[in-house]
Parts: sequence; structure tokens; C-alpha cells
Amino acid sequence: MKTINILISMALIIVVAFSGCGNSGNKIKLNEVTHSIFYAPLYIAINNGYFEDEGLEIELINGGGSDKSMTSLISGQSQIALLGPETAVYVAAQNSTNQPIIFGQLTKRDGTLLVGRNEEPNFQWSDLAGKEILGGRRGGMPAMTLQYVLDKNGVGDTAEVNLDVAFDLMVSAFENGTGDYCTMFEPVASDYISAGKGYKVASIGQESGEVPYTAFMATENWLKKNNDKAEKFLTAVMKGYQFLMTADIEKVVDSLMPSFTGSTRTSIKNGIISYKEIDAWVESPVMKETAYKNLLDIIKHAGELTTDVEFSKVVDNSIANIVTSKMAA
Repeated sequence: MKTINILISMALIIVVAFSGCGNSGNKIKLNEVTHSIFYAPLYIAINNGYFEDEGLEIELINGGGSDKSMTSLISGQSQIALLGPETAVYVAAQNSTNQPIIFGQLTKRDGTLLVGRNEEPNFQWSDLAGKEILGGRRGGMPAMTLQYVLDKNGVGDTAEVNLDVAFDLMVSAFENGTGDYCTMFEPVASDYISAGKGYKVASIGQESGEVPYTAFMATENWLKKNNDKAEKFLTAVMKGYQFLMTADIEKVVDSLMPSFTGSTRTSIKNGIISYKEIDAWVESPVMKETAYKNLLDIIKHAGELTTDVEFSKVVDNSIANIVTSKMAA
């Protein structure tokens, strides 16, 4: 929780500097925690013009980690953030005066693949005993879900999870020789594997089960003034989801290519298939309270939370319910 205390303090300082720099018109600055096929519905909505159809303009900013994305949100540098729900829980536990509110869920499983240096067709989780795994930032969902999976498979006390490498530097650190395994999102994982640098050995999300993993959030103050924008925003994202799930996969790849110019069609396609196989995306942006409780269990398991944070304190499903009803009509 020390990290979050520092985060809030930084944001309060920064917000003074940006207090006069709000967005104008229908432009929304959106901060994404990382750039991945895992967020495909969002990019499809951007590239297929669904936000434009709703009268919105999106400026996409890569945060490079949930702590940085949350700082951007609560300081006012961005209006909406796409990141792990655990960050909203942390801030709520500190009784923030401008609480980040989750208004729509996007993914329901961990999106990382476990990549190793050697091909392991008969991989068992017990093989990780005594090995070093680059797992992300302490207190972040990738690291906590990984630890949950390791403990579930009886290797939590013997596998070493390296939490000292910054989230956006993990892959380069792994390539330069740090660790035996590394967790990677798509299409980075497929790009890395196709370059002959490593091998996929397991899917963390397939092993961890369902949990609200990534969600859209905004501050209470912004939502009060921009409820209509949030509804239009979520409508565009769900149009992206519908296209993702119903269109021919080659057309889906076409829609994602502009957002992943450094990746091949094959890597993008592999990423889509990989995430469809584990049922990564939610059919409805409404977050279930039962799933939220699973999230709290994982956070507590990691030792990052000692008390419950009420669902209603961090989640407001009113906009998601409206969008779900509208899309079903």
C-alpha cells in the first residue's frame, strides 16, 4: 500500500499544475495501462470509427503500468483510464476525496502468457520450482494473479517471482538474460516467439479462472459532469466487441492492424485466437459483485489488502446497464 500512498500524493501535486488544462468538446484522453490485443474491442472501436459515430474523439495514451495510469487519471491528465480494478480498490482504501469509479469492465481473465527460454511440450507448473519469473509490478494484477496460480499449483514457495523490473521493461530485461520465464501480453508474446527468442509454455488466464481483470474508470467528479460521454464511450467499445466476436477473423485482423503496425498479421491473428480460446472478454460491461469478490480474494492473497472495500465504493454499473440494454435491443 506504500506505493499507492505515494501515487496519491504525486497525483495531488500534479493536479494543481493541470487544474486549468481540461479537455474541450468531445475529445477524451484515454490512458491505457499497456498496449495489447487483450484490449482488441477498444482498438476496433477506434479504427472502425465507432467513437466517431458516437460523436467522440479519442486521444490514446500508453501509461506503461497501472500505477502510472492511475496517477494520470486522478491528476486530471486523462479523463478515462483502462487498467486493473485493483488500483481503484487501493485508492478507495485510502479514502480518496475524488474516487476513481469503474463504469465498465472489458476483460475477465488474466491476459498474460508464460514464455520460457526453451520449448516445453510437457510443461507442468511444478517445473517452475527454483526458477525465476518476471511477473510485473508488485501489487499489480499480472503479478498477483501469477502468484495466485503458483500457490494454487504448489510452487509458490519455491518459484521466485521477480517484482523489481518495471512492467514496461520486462520483455527487454528477459531478452537480455534476466529470469528463466517472463509473462507477456499479446501480440508481444507472439512477436517474441515468432522471432525465435522464446516459447509459450502456459496461459496464466486459463489457469487462474474468471476475475475482473481490466476495466474502464473515471473519477467521480468527471463522471458527474460527463455521464453522457461515458455512455457513448462504452457504447462504442461494445460495438467493437460485437465486431470482434462476429466478423471473419481476417477482417478483425484488418481492423487491428493500424493499432499494431510493428506486428505481423500472423502475430495479431494468433493473439486473437489465444484470447478467444480462454474467453478473455466480457459479453456485458456490467461488473458482477461475485467476480469483484474474487478480485478481493486475489489481492488479499498477495498481501496487498487487509480489509474489504465495498463494491459500491468503486463500481457503478448504471452506465453499463444502460449500454447493455441498448445493445441488446
